[in-house]
Amino acid sequence: MSQDRPDVSTLTPLISPRSIAVIGASDDPKRIGGRPLGYMIRGGFSGPIWPVNPKRDTVQGLQAYADVASLPSAPDAAIVAVPAPVVADTLEALADKGCKGAVVFSSGFAEMGADGAKLQDRVRSVARAGGIRVLGPNCLGIFNARCNWLATFSSSVDHLLPKPGPVSIASQSGAYGSHVFHLMRQKGVETGIWITTGNEADVDVADAIAYLAADDDTKVIVAYAEGIRDGDATRAALEAAAKAGKPVIFQKVGRSEIGAAAAASHTAALAGSDRIYDALFAQYGVMRVDTTDQMIDAAYICSRGAYPDGNAIGLMTISGGVGVQMADAAIDYGLDVKEMPADTQKALKELLPFAAVRNPVDITAQAFNDLSLITTNMRMMLDEGGYDVVVAFFTMIAASRYIADDLIKTLQETRERFPDKSIILSLIAPPEIVRHYEEGGYPVFEDPTRAVAAAAVISRFGRFFARKIEAAPPSAPSGAKPVPSRQIGEHEASDLLESWGVPFVDRRLVTSAHEAEEAVKALGGKAVLKIASADILHKTEVGGVVVGVTASNASAAYDGLVTRVAEAAPKAEVDGVLVAAMAPEGVETVIGVQNDPTFGPVVMVGLGGILVEVLEDVSFRLAPFGVEEAKRMIAELKGAKIYGGVRGAPPADVDALAELLSTVSVFAASEGARIESVDLNPVRVLPKGEGCVALDALIVPR
Repeated sequence: MSQDRPDVSTLTPLISPRSIAVIGASDDPKRIGGRPLGYMIRGGFSGPIWPVNPKRDTVQGLQAYADVASLPSAPDAAIVAVPAPVVADTLEALADKGCKGAVVFSSGFAEMGADGAKLQDRVRSVARAGGIRVLGPNCLGIFNARCNWLATFSSSVDHLLPKPGPVSIASQSGAYGSHVFHLMRQKGVETGIWITTGNEADVDVADAIAYLAADDDTKVIVAYAEGIRDGDATRAALEAAAKAGKPVIFQKVGRSEIGAAAAASHTAALAGSDRIYDALFAQYGVMRVDTTDQMIDAAYICSRGAYPDGNAIGLMTISGGVGVQMADAAIDYGLDVKEMPADTQKALKELLPFAAVRNPVDITAQAFNDLSLITTNMRMMLDEGGYDVVVAFFTMIAASRYIADDLIKTLQETRERFPDKSIILSLIAPPEIVRHYEEGGYPVFEDPTRAVAAAAVISRFGRFFARKIEAAPPSAPSGAKPVPSRQIGEHEASDLLESWGVPFVDRRLVTSAHEAEEAVKALGGKAVLKIASADILHKTEVGGVVVGVTASNASAAYDGLVTRVAEAAPKAEVDGVLVAAMAPEGVETVIGVQNDPTFGPVVMVGLGGILVEVLEDVSFRLAPFGVEEAKRMIAELKGAKIYGGVRGAPPADVDALAELLSTVSVFAASEGARIESVDLNPVRVLPKGEGCVALDALIVPR
């Protein structure tokens, strides 16, 4: 994070202003400089509005001012709708007046190439020097429905001005941000604060998320980004949202090579490594979505504010086939479709002899002849089944005017008895009837599998929020060695990492055949010989490794190794030969560190051999992190079951592996400025209780 990044509290005048100026204000409410003025007049902005237009005495019925200097006092925030070449001068005038926030609609900046980038650099300089927070340029603006601050020319607010709601949006794209706002409104979810950041000369998506994390009235944060510039600030913002118990639903585009290139050309932003974004989101409980439908559904269900801390799902249906469909979806989403208890199944069968009662519970359409059967079944599922969330499929029957009122009244009894339980309905009905169910406390989805997906969303957030806050990772141990600026060989890298707490096999650096023989004897009679040279990073490529060396053949192995390496790499400076003890059997694992240009040091873990080379079965986390996060990281591997013991192998020491990952993360975070990458390959994870040990190490200095 840049040292001169302003504190997030400086955004308050920009997001919740008490007075505003509109620079380039138009009397025509259809023009860009006139729309926000018209919206705020209609909405009734609570403070003074000062249009600036040197050609008019009044603008849309309000007194106009010739320039910024003529304003009666300093506005908290201003809208800037003037040509790009005069934007920076306008911002300087606003800063001189004492204005603390500005929304710049104007385009023609970094999105247009080098000349535009220079103009944008000046905007950033003016913002920093003048203490004015700038949104944009090239943005669609901002609104805060709580005070009717409507600094946007988006047509999404034309017909119906925004109303305060629990969801807030932070989007780099104004057009897409408008799209999401409109669709959420159609779904019945209102947006309290809407921020579109555009080119992000100053305020970026990280700023917006951090502000919303601290905003008491924002309960759910929806974010969209094409690229992130400040990884530290983004990480801090997501951590703040997690600590505040606020779900963040994030669409980060640019997964594909083509998509990443499009993102860069659109916002002049770096797309970054997509796997690193996945790691970031996993670390801070962020839900990453790929589609607009997923985003809207997640925002809708989260706006209800119920987050069960378990993943057991009860499924009620009037169609056996749909019940199977929902069960399949639940399994796909990682939910637990556990059976009803045997006694409860028996009791349900007595109530409805034709019902299927295991889970899904098929109550058949017969239940609509006696609505009390629905509440009885649901009560038993929640009371005795121990489900964290229930999804009920009622299709069009629940929309019947002969049934809806009575069913809602009947369901209300369940709602009152289980106020903290999540009950989601799948039905088809006219909007007014759907709203009736929603007002009763029941989220509604037409598609039963989307209802199940919604259950998975709140369960996912609930389990994340229920986690204990993990203690901060340990600091560097005393005696820890710094990474030098020169390339170092394996023997130096191993010694250095060992000083940080990374366990290695016993080893000796030798410079003669006789020393090699004595070292093999000292290490138990069997060892590995490896060339020791900072100039040779990949030893096997030059014949620089011999495995299974005994005392009897150590001299010959040493001589042969040195000869092969001299022929294959004659210019390499050789320090000697490393004699390393043979490690016990265990699960081969790879641990690595890479320095991401946006987020800094990132730690990787993967199973060794073909699983990492071909299947790319790896998991990442941003350094540093603690042991519990490391365990979650390991559990994400597709082959994680191998650590539990397969085909007669004993369970591996996952606890020791997690400790090692946390240790490496502390090293990576502390030495991040000095390292480009680190490889511990392989790491042998020994049977449970016996620890783990690194067999090789490579550090590439920065």
